[in-house]
Amino acid sequence: MPTTTRALALTTASGAFETVDLTIRDLRDDDILIDIAWAGICHSDIHTGRDEWGAAHYPLTPGHEIAGTVAAVGAGVTRHQVGDRVGVGCLVDSCGECESCKDGQEQFCTRPAVGTYNSQGYDGEWTAGGYARQVAVSERMVLRIPDALELDVAAPLLCAGITTFSPLRRWGAAPGVRVGVVGIGGLGHMAVKLAAAMGAEVTTFSRSDAKAADALALGASRHVATSDARAMSDARGSLDLIVNTVSADLAIEAYLALLRPFGVIANVGLPSGAYSVRPGALIGGNKVLTGSAIGGIPQTQEMLDFCAAHGIGATIERIDASDPAAIDAAWDRVVAGDVRYRVVIDATTIG
Repeated sequence: MPTTTRALALTTASGAFETVDLTIRDLRDDDILIDIAWAGICHSDIHTGRDEWGAAHYPLTPGHEIAGTVAAVGAGVTRHQVGDRVGVGCLVDSCGECESCKDGQEQFCTRPAVGTYNSQGYDGEWTAGGYARQVAVSERMVLRIPDALELDVAAPLLCAGITTFSPLRRWGAAPGVRVGVVGIGGLGHMAVKLAAAMGAEVTTFSRSDAKAADALALGASRHVATSDARAMSDARGSLDLIVNTVSADLAIEAYLALLRPFGVIANVGLPSGAYSVRPGALIGGNKVLTGSAIGGIPQTQEMLDFCAAHGIGATIERIDASDPAAIDAAWDRVVAGDVRYRVVIDATTIG
């Protein structure tokens, strides 16, 4: 018979979190049962839980930044064993057979891939995420967390880390490359740390100078307040790559003007509105405006190993989840931008 674990769940878009018993499937041959230690709160959890993106399925247990240890393994598991330190990000299954899966780009699986929560698995069951004591996941989607990383600071790397690492790698962040990061939040603070560790010269952009000192401490060499027209003008034509982490609607041409010829803006934020761009703003300077999702499993492991080698973890606030209202309050703080810079839930306190 399937077992149960204690978890946090929403039953409606406007409701509060409740502590519930969540059913965990019997382990398949390739499954790993994970005792969750820490679960990061991503803004995507909030958009989904409050049905701001539509198609939320309730009851809903969010969470795709999961770090913990292996509690049990299926009969066919070969990559992990009980006691291993592991993580799970945004995906818990893919077909493993399409071209994208074979290329290690499981996020683009044509079947498609199965999300960690609010996603219907190939068995027809809805997935539940990391706001829980345990989770069962196919070993193909489980990452090894290096010993050099504490589990609490590693959890947000499974989304915020790979979401920013991927475009930095694709577009060549390295010594001599000038990188801009728009927004200093859960995603942005990781983009700054990673770009600086890759040797790039980093400039941060936010509405004011309130986070300027934080930006420099994270590894930036310059901060620009976007409300300061003079500072924005001085930054024109100075950057090779901009990683835009904010989900607010931007006057994107103002940021294209910050690029040098052949420069790139990679968007990882997901605004509700459309960008307005005249073709001339791209053609002048051969500039690129693109988007970027998470990376596949191989690149996510590369990111974790890179972070371990460079001493990089997320900057976090830890919260106790014995009172579910603490999660509701944390969500409100994330929306208000009142977090430095990722909240992680102590999953051992759930229930």
